Amino acid sequence: MPQVTLTVNGQNHTVEVESRTLLVELLREKLRLTGTHVGCDTSQCGACVVHVDGESVKACTILAVQAEGAKVTTIEGLAAADGTLHPMQEAFREYHALQCGFCTPGMVMSAIDLVQKNPQGLTEHEIREGLDGNICRCTGYHNIVKAITAAADVMHGKRAELAPAG
Repeated sequence: MPQVTLTVNGQNHTVEVESRTLLVELLREKLRLTGTHVGCDTSQCGACVVHVDGESVKACTILAVQAEGAKVTTIEGLAAADGTLHPMQEAFREYHALQCGFCTPGMVMSAIDLVQKNPQGLTEHEIREGLDGNICRCTGYHNIVKAITAAADVMHGKRAELAPAG
C-alpha cells in the first residue's frame, strides 16, 4: 500500500493508505480528525471542506495520495494553541450561524477561503454565491451571511473584534 506524507494542522504525518482512499477518509479514520464531515459522498454538500495548501477543497473529491506533501488545515486546526477561536469560528458562534452544526466546519472553512480571496470586501450576494457549494439544511443562510460579513471585517483589520450580534 502507498504511503502519504502530509502536514495536517501543523503536524507531520506519514500514513499508509489504499490508493483509492479519499482525503476525507484519511482525516477522519486514520488521523481521527472528525470535524471534517461526510454529508453526501457526491461533493454536493460541502461538509468536508478543508484547506489544502491554502485553498478550500472538498476532501471527498481528492484522493489521499493526491495530498502527498501538502499542508492541510481542518476545522480542528483553526483555533490558536491557547484555545482562542479563529474570527470566523467566533463569528459563527456570536451570530448564531449554525443550528445542528453538521455543515458548520465545511461552511467555516469555505468562508475563510472566500474572505481571504476577497480582501476588498464582499457583498451579501457575493457571499451567498461563494457558498454555493455548501448546503445548510437548517438555517436559511441569513445568520451565516451576517457572521461572514462580521468576520471579514476582523480578518481584514476593519475592526479589532466582532460587534455583538443584534
